[in-house]
Amino acid sequence: WEYFLILFILLEVLVFGMMNSKFLMPRVLFGSFNDFISICIIAVFMCFVFITGGIDLQAGSIVGLTSIIIGVLWKSFEVNIIVACLIALVVACLCGALSGFFIAYTDVQPMVITLGGSFLYSGLAIAVSNMSNTAAYLGISGFPEYFTSFTKLRFFGVLPAQVLIFIALTAVAYVILHRTKYGCMVFLCGINRRAAEFSGINTKRIILSTYVFSGMAAAFAGIIMTSYLGSSKSDFGSDLTMPIITAVVLGGTSILGGKGTVVGSALAAV
Repeated sequence: WEYFLILFILLEVLVFGMMNSKFLMPRVLFGSFNDFISICIIAVFMCFVFITGGIDLQAGSIVGLTSIIIGVLWKSFEVNIIVACLIALVVACLCGALSGFFIAYTDVQPMVITLGGSFLYSGLAIAVSNMSNTAAYLGISGFPEYFTSFTKLRFFGVLPAQVLIFIALTAVAYVILHRTKYGCMVFLCGINRRAAEFSGINTKRIILSTYVFSGMAAAFAGIIMTSYLGSSKSDFGSDLTMPIITAVVLGGTSILGGKGTVVGSALAAV
């Protein structure tokens, strides 16, 4: 399936290149990553959730919450921008952990919990934005140059820094899911949760952890989006949920759990 996705990407590039030759210019081709890099980053970690048999509808809301926390901490509370990013990352992980806790320990359907989480976290993002003197629809801007410039770097003149970040995160996700004992436990939870429990695996903890990974990925996406756009808004990521889910499923991850790959999700997102 991954080979098919690679062929599909090459065919897509070829077709659009025939329609407009500028599309084949490396700077333009790699520059287009900036439009969907958030989907790519979140998809490679959200496949963890799907493999356990879950679903995550709240990642987009966590992107917006991350962005606005960074902006408010920096502008209203004069927190160093790097520290603000770290705080936002911790909050995002806690958001994922909260939803993961209810899913793992109450057996309520993941769709119900994460749908509620999407409303909760988008509401929190609006509440946080009210702590700033800037109108919510305008967003918060004026970030330090060193924060906004790193996402505008181009290696070898064509390769955006975001692409390298995406490749690095994909490699980390691949090792965690496909080369560790933890990854084996994630798959077993999706294949047969009862069998996993009889094997001595704490399935509740494993399931909870996958939502933490998803929240962490949403935080990275929110940080990169805020840096690249040079603005912080509570509604960033509001339209990402369906594209992310589509990418994960198109990548070969089963919605029933127990099957999926990081590489497939990454290629499908691209």
